[in-house]
Amino acid sequence: MTDTATATVPAPAVAAPASAPAPVETPKITARDVNVFYGSKKAIDGVSIDVSQENVTAFIGPSGCGKSTFLRTLNRMNDTIPSARVEGRIELDGEDIYSPDMDVVQLRARVGMVFQKPNPFPKSIYENVAYGPRIHGLAAGKADMDVIVERSLKRAGLWDEVKDRLTESGTALSGGQQQRLCIARAIAVDPEVILMDEPCSALDPIATAKIEELIHELRGRYAIVIVTHNMQQAARVSQRTAFFHLGSLVEYGATSDIFTNPRETRTKDYITGRYG
Repeated sequence: MTDTATATVPAPAVAAPASAPAPVETPKITARDVNVFYGSKKAIDGVSIDVSQENVTAFIGPSGCGKSTFLRTLNRMNDTIPSARVEGRIELDGEDIYSPDMDVVQLRARVGMVFQKPNPFPKSIYENVAYGPRIHGLAAGKADMDVIVERSLKRAGLWDEVKDRLTESGTALSGGQQQRLCIARAIAVDPEVILMDEPCSALDPIATAKIEELIHELRGRYAIVIVTHNMQQAARVSQRTAFFHLGSLVEYGATSDIFTNPRETRTKDYITGRYG
């Protein structure tokens, strides 16, 4: 009787090995065969990648490898560089972002960006956050705007520190607070994707820890892509990692696999510090 009962009990689920393929997720952004040129120089060579809503995706690689250049293709920031030319196809929810019909202003509201150096506007803390919702007509009046500003600052983990200083200049904040203010500013227009280009490189360790904690809290609410030169940071904050080298995407997969069981020799050499 005991043997029969035991036989009918399903075997416990076995954890997938580290090398198991990543589960299929719905891509938020799909890039296929993307090339980027600055004049005659090819900076990105045939990159194809999917970015999901569910995970934080990190782009790593040595300086000059193209990770920031590729990041900027995802909200057409390269449009601001006269010599830049982008080939290939990049879709946001199946919509070609380089289509002539795409409203670039609306695209950048949907795909927000946080830069390497905190760049608050020379305005009050309140007006920094209110700027985007105001130009996009997202608030019907002052009461609506107050709600948006408070919600955005709370999501950015900054509200408790600045709620009594909203009329002070955003540039008077500390570096870490300024960067969180920039994140609040990006969040305020209710984006779908947040791109972060080395968001902690100018910050001290305490401020960096707060930004990393914030990335964890925002995960899943937004699709997040972070460029970082800090491999330990990529390992801490991301679930997917893409390794770039000389303008090419060498390897892309689960962060745990990239750091513990890379498939490509170039990835292994970079992770182990042989170059970079």
